Amino acid sequence: MPEGDTVFRAARRIDAALAGRVLSRTDFRVPAIATTDLTGWTLRGTRTHGKHLLTDLVPPGSDDTGPAWLDPVPSDALTLHTHLKMEGTWLTQRTGSGWKRPEFTARVVLESEDRQAVGFSLGIVALLDQHGVAELRAPLGPDLLHPDFDADEAMRRLRSEGSLPFVQVAQNQRLMAGLGNMYTCELAFLTGVNPYTPLNAVANLARVVTRARLLLEQNVTRAVQSTTGVLSAGRNTWVYRQKACRRCGTRVRVAKIGYVGQERTTYWCPRCQPAA
Repeated sequence: MPEGDTVFRAARRIDAALAGRVLSRTDFRVPAIATTDLTGWTLRGTRTHGKHLLTDLVPPGSDDTGPAWLDPVPSDALTLHTHLKMEGTWLTQRTGSGWKRPEFTARVVLESEDRQAVGFSLGIVALLDQHGVAELRAPLGPDLLHPDFDADEAMRRLRSEGSLPFVQVAQNQRLMAGLGNMYTCELAFLTGVNPYTPLNAVANLARVVTRARLLLEQNVTRAVQSTTGVLSAGRNTWVYRQKACRRCGTRVRVAKIGYVGQERTTYWCPRCQPAA
């Protein structure tokens, strides 16, 4: 599943193409909103919260057309909520250009006279009023990429699940939003935490949260995600999907960790991340 930095980059792509522009065509290819037409509305901008994309649209005649990061969002705005899930992506191009993905996978088309944003294979597509947006965001933990990220609140939420394994807690979006499985495995490695360590046994949780935020921030402008600083395939992670630890050469261990039915494949180095 895409990580928070992937979602953040998708938001910036949408905004680079359409923020502040009047939409000349909209096409929502999901049953619940298939007949909705927001032609003439303005795309104010796109916010993110962890792995959720929130594209704000304002009706004709609105005095507030952006940018999205300025609160409050107008009460008459509608927000397009999308989630990439495992396979989704947003691509932008000139209006009228051929698509790089199969047409049958398109779920949303937003178009101005000269630019177009298309959401393919999206896991969630919904239109929400601002009450609906508030309900969506309320249970989510602090967003690691938000300028006003609340580290204290994130640590409070994480500690509330203190008896569970670190890697299970760290990627729970209701505790701290933005980390997926890859960054969680790499974060555990970089902070020397064994993935099975109960959260309440992690020695310096503040340092771990700070490092998590840094990992995402470092990658929002990179074409390839990297925790090692190297962008070439096979060398961009320390333990995730590696056969041997790139620091010490020890064979990487692999196990499924998490709730039944929600387990994630976890990678770690038994030498660099010894059990407590």
